[in-house]
Amino acid sequence: MTSVYFHIVPAQAKRQHDVFVCQLIEREWQTGRTVHVHCCDDTMVASFDDLLWTFRDTSFVPHAIVGASDASGVRVMLGCANHSPATHDTLVNLHPEIPAFFSQFERVIETTGHDDNTRQLARERYRFYKDRGYALATHQP
Repeated sequence: MTSVYFHIVPAQAKRQHDVFVCQLIEREWQTGRTVHVHCCDDTMVASFDDLLWTFRDTSFVPHAIVGASDASGVRVMLGCANHSPATHDTLVNLHPEIPAFFSQFERVIETTGHDDNTRQLARERYRFYKDRGYALATHQP
């Protein structure tokens, strides 16, 4: 069964939140897991595509965008389509809604977001997972 990890982060600027998400992605990648980052739209995909190379001076998280010609064999994929991506170990959900394909992953990583609106949406996602009996863990940085 899928395990869900909620990272409770303090209210902060969106950039700080996104850098934190990049650090989570990097940790998953460093442990050898394959990761699918589910974004809201193409703009968010492009933003994380850039940020994964630059979030730190020594950043190096090899990644690709779902459907790109260079995506074969890459362990970190970015996408926003609402269809089931190739099987991966970890789903990092950056979308306000839970994607229908979340249960194909061993692990789902969620955050509480960067402001009151994203926190409220995270609470709703937390309730969804809890009401359905998924194993939940919370983490605070």
